[in-house]
Amino acid sequence: MGTIEVNGKTLETDEEGYLTTLDDWTEEVGNFLAKQENVELTPNHWEVINFLREYYTEFQIAPAVRVLTKSIGKKLGADKGNSQYLYELFPYGPAKQACKIAGLPKPTGCV
Repeated sequence: MGTIEVNGKTLETDEEGYLTTLDDWTEEVGNFLAKQENVELTPNHWEVINFLREYYTEFQIAPAVRVLTKSIGKKLGADKGNSQYLYELFPYGPAKQACKIAGLPKPTGCV
């Protein structure tokens, strides 16, 4: 277990840096985690992050990359629902890295 400090609050993370408490996440926490991941968040990043948070709220699971790609394609269009686009946004894995920044657990099946 580890911790991060954002705006004077200490938040618990697992050994890989994922938040252990979903309710600890805020946009400021997302920005902090993105900096740790060397990702500069743009509106396109936020679109994926917000999609992931909505998906998790509905299904109580973080989607694996294939499910994420298909679901984003349905909601945001084919130009965004492809792995090339998602890897450009999140080079260390669209599901894994985006879920970390979104304050979600690591998707099942991610190494």
